[in-house]
Amino acid sequence: MTFANPVIPGMHPDPSVCRVGDDYYLACSSFEYFPGVPILHSRDLIHWEQIGNALDRPAQLALPPSTPSSGGVYAPTLRHHDGRFWLITTNVAPDGGTMIYTADRAEGPWSDPVRVPIQGIDPDLVWDEDGHCWCTYAGVWQVRIDPREGHVLSAPRRLWSGAPGAQAPEAPHLYRIGDRWYLLIAEGGTERGHAVSIARGPSPEGPFEPCPANPILTHRGSNHPIQNTGHADLVQAPDGQWWMVLLGVRPGGGTPGWHVLGRETFLVPVSWHDGWPVVGDLQLGTPAPAIGDRDDFDAPTLDPRWLSIRSRPDESWSTTDRPGWLTLHARDQLLDDPGVTFLGRRQQHHSCTIRTLVDGRGGLAVRLDESHHYAVETTDAGVRVIARLGSVRHETPVLPVPDGPVQLRIDIVAAKDGDGHPRQEPDTIRLGTETEVLAELDGRYLSTEVAGGFTGRVLGMYASTGAARFDWFDYAPA
Repeated sequence: MTFANPVIPGMHPDPSVCRVGDDYYLACSSFEYFPGVPILHSRDLIHWEQIGNALDRPAQLALPPSTPSSGGVYAPTLRHHDGRFWLITTNVAPDGGTMIYTADRAEGPWSDPVRVPIQGIDPDLVWDEDGHCWCTYAGVWQVRIDPREGHVLSAPRRLWSGAPGAQAPEAPHLYRIGDRWYLLIAEGGTERGHAVSIARGPSPEGPFEPCPANPILTHRGSNHPIQNTGHADLVQAPDGQWWMVLLGVRPGGGTPGWHVLGRETFLVPVSWHDGWPVVGDLQLGTPAPAIGDRDDFDAPTLDPRWLSIRSRPDESWSTTDRPGWLTLHARDQLLDDPGVTFLGRRQQHHSCTIRTLVDGRGGLAVRLDESHHYAVETTDAGVRVIARLGSVRHETPVLPVPDGPVQLRIDIVAAKDGDGHPRQEPDTIRLGTETEVLAELDGRYLSTEVAGGFTGRVLGMYASTGAARFDWFDYAPA
């Protein structure tokens, strides 16, 4: 079977998958964005649709302004047990911690959190044949817990940490397969050294023997177009075929290669030999024809794909103040500020165009974090482009425009493979109005390799002063 990889493009890292009958459900990390933990559904593991966000209420997810970019919600595990969906994740924010949420249906509503007092990220949930629930987390450590009350019922114990001396043993998942228990982990860090390893034992407590072929998946030291492969989860299809979802990146440009879309979700087949999983070839595949995406803001609620930064107070947005328009009410004025009123979506294609019609003082932006973003915005005098790169902020001269709504546009154009020189930028970002380009900027500065962190680009709208109203937002892959 051939299919397009990544199966979920754009910033969808740390995938966790479960199957219920003929349906698959998947959850990903969301970091400083609200709502948190996107939930996606598929019938074939290839075509995915976002059906909601698990953490869509302030009572479920607190991300105060002091939460740094790439803080927030890390690496959920999604499971279905005893007729319910279970989600465990860690909020790496002030007063955060590890939380368990439950739901009757994957699209929600999800419960308020149950706090689990463990010190670690990437928590996993599994139940043994006696009904005991085990939580394994980065390290790789394990405790037995009461998932309904959040009580820890045993002292933490070390299980197995991959190759001796390997960096960052994390992302553990435990499975009962046949008469053995398998412990799947990531190691090597989530950068170019990322890898997937596995061990097996007689019980969820081990002892665990490592697979002699470890790591069972890695692209480190290769020129493969998919890099940083790791943080995997296994699932079995109704026909008995096993599959693995995992994160990876698609670097572009010259050296060292810059990935700009974030860590994405990939799919690869798995076979079994001598009681060990063997991972098939991970290929990019042939993508389906790109389809545009437009929101005219005619609905009273927002599509679940829309993201805000840290919070989305009810008073900060509306689609009914001016029917058919999205109204954003400014809190902080700048994209540099942690509380800016922003609504965006993940960039999912290396080349794309975003456009909007804005009435008021607001803009259109390509955001990586507070210190790394490009934007085109309206002012009292016209339209300007702002580039924030680390401690440097630059503004272009203002382009006068007629009074009234203004159509803003950003084109992102990927560099061609094999073009240029060792420092070839991954893409070029052109910002301006529908009729005039005000700036053409190097895209490498809005990449993880430059800015650091764990996220990818988010494209969207923001209010800078008062109320900014947006008639529509159009995303068009090239």
